[in-house]
Amino acid sequence: MVEPIKVGLCNLTPGSMPVLDADEEVFLLYTELAGKTSSSPCGSPTFRGLGHVDSHKDVLTVTFELKTRDPEPLSVPRQRHHERKKKGEKKPKKGPPEETIEVHLAQDKTALRSRKGDTGSVLWLASVEFAQIILQQHHDTRLDSFLDHSALAMAHVLELGAGTGLLSIVLSPLVGHYTVTDIEALMPLIRKNLSMNIPGWDGSSSPEPCGTNMRRNVTAKPLDWMLLQNCSPVSRTQRYSYEPVDLLLVVDCVYHPSILPSLIFAIDYLATPDRTIVLVVVELRAEDVVREFLELWMKAGEGAWQIWHVNDIMKGPYAVWIGRKRGDVREE
Repeated sequence: MVEPIKVGLCNLTPGSMPVLDADEEVFLLYTELAGKTSSSPCGSPTFRGLGHVDSHKDVLTVTFELKTRDPEPLSVPRQRHHERKKKGEKKPKKGPPEETIEVHLAQDKTALRSRKGDTGSVLWLASVEFAQIILQQHHDTRLDSFLDHSALAMAHVLELGAGTGLLSIVLSPLVGHYTVTDIEALMPLIRKNLSMNIPGWDGSSSPEPCGTNMRRNVTAKPLDWMLLQNCSPVSRTQRYSYEPVDLLLVVDCVYHPSILPSLIFAIDYLATPDRTIVLVVVELRAEDVVREFLELWMKAGEGAWQIWHVNDIMKGPYAVWIGRKRGDVREE
């Protein structure tokens, strides 16, 4: 059995590799994607459109079915009826009961069509499919887990470009503290969805009152990457101050070349060297945009970033990377 590579609170799957060349990484990603397309029925994948779930509904109900998978049976000779089970032989560990998580999410379908550049006002498939994987692994602890459960329980997670706020709702019970961010215009939508799905959530980051079931480990804050990049260093420190981040989530934020420099600046600014793990999930749309994102990321911080391709964690047209900023780069 191949031991997973441990990087911070992430356990990298077998086959995960460092990304050393953006062109090579993009070539491999899109070659594999083309192979999946050609091997699908009729030679074409199921039509996904741009990747949103349903942009025509004001409120979506998202359901996560957390299954219990029986462990694979060992290949052993069949017992004869008169043979007894050996003393001390253990039965396979029984999994947890199945669980269903239901989330109600408001969308702003008008903003999607009327507000230039606004893609976060509706729910996108990448967030749903990523959440399903993390929730399933956390539900059944017999499964190999990409994110270390005990480390995650103590971690400060900050999400960039959160959109409707789905991930903050379903993943916050698994973490120490969750900071959910997006542009100012999306804050009312995120706060509305947090209030709809987290009993007692009022925007406060204070501890839960004794004897209540309130969950207040979620903080919603506006964060515009372009404003962050363009303000002065003094203003930046005053306006964008956060507790050190253990896991920086960037899920389906890579879609247009105009936002890439600001996104990379935000990632580099928020990452604490040798501490913060950046987890990026990208839906593979425009090849040149994905390439430019990787090139900018690899050059950021004077080349201080180590980036890994996470192998086979998400099915479908996705790429997943993690990155960590080294603190000793200037000494080399």
